[in-house]
Amino acid sequence: METNEKSSRFQADELLQFASEVFNKAGIEEEKALCMAETLLESDLMGHTTHGLALLKPYLISIEQGHMTKEGQPEVIRDTGASITWNGRRLPGAWLTHKAIDLAFERIKDQPVVTIAIQHSHHIGCLAAYPERATEKGLMMLLSCSDPGFDRVAPYGGTTGAYSPNPIAAGIPTSGLPIIFDISTSETAAGMVNQTHKSGQRLPHPWLLDNKGNATDDPATFYDPEVASTILPLGGLATGYKGFALGIMVEAMTTALSGHGRADQPIIGWLSSVFLQIIDPEAFAGSAAFTNQMDYLVDKCLNSAVPEGKPPVRLPGQRALRLRNQYKEEGVPIKDFVAKQLSDMGERYKVKMPEHW
Repeated sequence: METNEKSSRFQADELLQFASEVFNKAGIEEEKALCMAETLLESDLMGHTTHGLALLKPYLISIEQGHMTKEGQPEVIRDTGASITWNGRRLPGAWLTHKAIDLAFERIKDQPVVTIAIQHSHHIGCLAAYPERATEKGLMMLLSCSDPGFDRVAPYGGTTGAYSPNPIAAGIPTSGLPIIFDISTSETAAGMVNQTHKSGQRLPHPWLLDNKGNATDDPATFYDPEVASTILPLGGLATGYKGFALGIMVEAMTTALSGHGRADQPIIGWLSSVFLQIIDPEAFAGSAAFTNQMDYLVDKCLNSAVPEGKPPVRLPGQRALRLRNQYKEEGVPIKDFVAKQLSDMGERYKVKMPEHW
């Protein structure tokens, strides 16, 4: 979502070094701190600012409150070779997810599909930051997560929350740019509601539902206990049954498969349940056949006629990949209120904030 908020640009490498050092000073092991910083920066580079370095302060607060584990390894609950279940022990979610991807890459040499479910992970950030690791190898990735401690998405037909925004991401290789998407099964994510509320603006559309059953674009109602708005499922009041169904599917893939979720109340602090699947097209009809089919579809979509004066069709992920290249050259735009938070956290941990361009 575009806003009129002022931003300043920073060099990507300097932001990475800063965030990594701050996490390390907060007690996170060096390898994990770097992974966390890389994942947050990748989100900003791809234009997903609600899940970028804006999360550095909330992550640090979580560390300070003892809700994020600083060191160690996940616990293996079950391992069948092609399916693995971990207890993430509240370790940094970005690091756990990348570690799971590494393990899946090892196993995919002997398995056509590798699936990893993780319970008790900390927040994993922007899902779009991960799939390119698979597409670079000609593999397909499915990734999803839920937050069993957060229940502010309303089921279709209801006004009280039952589950979380439950995003679904995928990376699909082609002979050209990969197709990468990261979509919430709700009308928006909680991070977008929060950031819009802090900026004093309204949401682009009525994505929230007040306790009287009225759709609203006012993010303040989300934080007003008298109104207690919830987030509508994807499709809103008209076709929200579709988003509701997808949200339930994500719950099954994440909390149910991993064995920990909403049934295990009370849940204190930030928590994620994660589903990761890596698929090798070569093990099915073959990589060449897969690429042939995807390339044909890509061409069909890109050559679709558009109304006069409208831009051409672009595939999911194209804008994010273009922005990443642009921001690496021209600097990463960081909203001024986020930059102030970064500077404050830097002062707290005695790490100098980079100068803006």
